[in-house]
Order: sequence, then C-alpha cells, then structure tokens
Amino acid sequence: MIKKLRIKLIAISMFSVILVLLVIMGCINLISYCHMINEADNVLDFLAENNGRFPMIGEIFDFDPDSDEMSPEMARTSRYFWVKVTENGDVLEVDVSEIAAVNQDTAARYARQILESGKKRGFVDSYRFLVVDDNNADTKNAENRIQIIFLDCWRSLSNFRTFLFSCLWVSLLGLVAVLCLVFILSGWMIRPVIESYKKQRQFITDAGHEIKTPLTIIDADADILEMELGENEWIQDIQKQVKRMTTLTNDLIYLSRMEEQQEQMQMIDFPFSDLVEEMVQSFQTLAKAQNKTFTSSIQPMLSLCGDERSLRQLLSVLLDNALKYSDEGGRISLTLEKQGQSLRLSVFNTTSQPVDRQHTERLFNRFYRGDQSRNSKIGGYGIGLSIAAAVTANHKGRISAATQDGKSLMITVMLPVQREKRMKRKQVDS
Repeated sequence: MIKKLRIKLIAISMFSVILVLLVIMGCINLISYCHMINEADNVLDFLAENNGRFPMIGEIFDFDPDSDEMSPEMARTSRYFWVKVTENGDVLEVDVSEIAAVNQDTAARYARQILESGKKRGFVDSYRFLVVDDNNADTKNAENRIQIIFLDCWRSLSNFRTFLFSCLWVSLLGLVAVLCLVFILSGWMIRPVIESYKKQRQFITDAGHEIKTPLTIIDADADILEMELGENEWIQDIQKQVKRMTTLTNDLIYLSRMEEQQEQMQMIDFPFSDLVEEMVQSFQTLAKAQNKTFTSSIQPMLSLCGDERSLRQLLSVLLDNALKYSDEGGRISLTLEKQGQSLRLSVFNTTSQPVDRQHTERLFNRFYRGDQSRNSKIGGYGIGLSIAAAVTANHKGRISAATQDGKSLMITVMLPVQREKRMKRKQVDS
C-alpha cells in the first residue's frame, strides 16, 4: 500500500508539473509566433500601400519614428518579391529583383497556387503572402488585376523553431530534474504515513495475540461450566461469541501479516487444479446441506507458482463468502481456466439482497458489508474479501467484483502463471 501511495504521489506531482509546463511553454511560443506573424503582416501591408516596394535612396516614405512596428531599416533587411496576375490566373508581371532564392517561374507557380486556395494571407513554403487588388491598371476596361506580395520569413521561422525546440529540451531536462527531486522527497513526505501504518499493523498483531489469551481462558471456563451444569443456552452463547471473536482475531492477524509480508511465503510450483477441485468437494457438501446448487468447471492440469497455504485460504474465503450470501435455494458456480499467461478463477453466486453496482469495489475494504442488516444472522465481520485481496496482491494478481443484474455477484481473480517463465530461464541457463 505504501508503495502504491508513493507512486500515486509521484504521478500526481509529475502530471501537475507537465500540465503547468505545457501551459507556460504553449503560451510563450504562441505569443512568439503571433508576434512573428504580426511583424511580417506589417511589412506586407507597407509594401501593398507602396505598390510592392520599399523606398529607394533619396526617396521619402511616411515612417513613424515612434512606432515599433516598422523601422526605416526594414528595407535593407527584408527579402521580398511580387507577382501581378489576372483573376483567371494569367501572369502579367513578376518582380524578383529583391530576392535571389526565387526565379520568375517559381514566383508564378506560387501565385497560381495561392489563387487556387482562395486565401488572402498565409504561408507558402517559408514565404508569407498578401493578396491585394492592383488599382494601377492603365485602362478603364482592363481586366481586374491582382497583386500577390511575398515576404521571405525563413530566418524568422528558423528562429522560432530553434526557440521551440530549445523550450522542449529545457522542459524535458526540467522534468527529469523534478522527477528526481520528487522521487527523493516523496520518501520523506510519506515517512509519517509509513510510521503510522507500521504502528497500526503492529498494534493489530500485538493486540490480537493479547486477546487470544483471555479468549482461550473464557472458552476453557465455559467448557468447565458446561461439564458441571450441563447444557445451557447462556453457556452456548458464550462459546459461540468466543468462537466468533477468535475467528476475527485470527483473520486480523493473518491479514496484517499478509499486507506487511512478514509471513514468509513459500512460492513453489504445484497443481492448482487439484487444489481447487479439493476445495470444491469440501464445500459441495455444505451447499447441499443448505439446499443450494453448486456447480464447477475446472480446467485440468493447470499449475501455478505460489504459496499453497495462502491460496487455499483464498479459495476458502471466496467459497465461504458465496455460501453465506447466496439466497435460499440459490446457485453457486466456480470456474477455473487459463487465459493467456494467467489463470482466471471466478466464483459466482446469486444473492438474496440486491447488490449495488457502484459499491462492488468496496467489498474488498475491511469490515465493509453490503447489507448491514444481516450481520447478526449470517455472522462474519466483512474481512474475508480483504484477506482475498491481500493474497491476490502478494501473488501479483488482480481481483475484482461485478454484478450483471444486481441480484448476483461474480468475484474474479487473475493469477499470473510464473512457472513457464522460470522454466524458460532454466532452459536458457542450461
């Protein structure tokens, strides 16, 4: 549990940092890109107002000295060209005197491509373009002419890409640094939780052992009283409650040891199908005595690498839970089969009370009971499925609960088959 808590803490922290970095880096690069586009459009607008050219030496243009959008030196740093065409795409005039990377044929091809797209502004390759009406036709009856002005933005785009990749690399390095810090600091952050959890488990173990002694004495005294006074309903009630308390104490100690893995489990290969068949035969007699139908489907010759004692406890918990909570004359079924690299064990039973689909996952919580009103009638404390979940987790498996109609319950356990992997490793080593 502590390991999962630490993983969740690291995952949430990293997700938050990644989200913040995405927002910050996205806004910065978006602002940078928009600024680049705005500068290019200002230059194109200026060229459009002046028939597609910058001032020559000695000419005076209306530059605003207080404006940051346009500089008188822009004419010396910009590379541009323009094409005049008709609406039908006929090229009338091309000027590529201010650029060396584009010839007239390429400029004409760009112009036709833009006319087909129908866009007024945009990019073609690394050139920002602007489409304007050419109002300088010499004759009144001349066909409507269009001037397309292109501005070379290769350097600006290159700088933008360099800045973008620099941000990505810096962000990646920052994430690695944050991950290292979070990984180190997370251990310090959850240390109080670890200490509290250890004290809680130790308390359960110690208290359980301390409670066993008075329970044993009470049970022995009740037996002596029964021998002296004979059978008595009060003595029988004492013996019944002592038995329940003893079972609860043993279950709590077992669960505590399973969760902290103090109990040394012997992981060996054994025939799991035979174990399941044995447990099924034991519970079939109980089901028949309670007038309940118990069926099973067990795939033979299935082996599993695990602790036989704890897996026997797992089966006992699941079958006992199915018998307790099935309705009068209900149905119980067990299925064992292999799916891929795992064994699928499922226990199904009908229920006398409706099962809430939203609370099925809570069935594995300690002391949770789906129907609190039946505690005194059925017995138990709602800790059995917690033990099943702990055993499954120690075998690297998964356990889940589901209901299809709200009147039945299906507990499914997926246990990975580790034997085949071990055998393959032995063959490779030999």
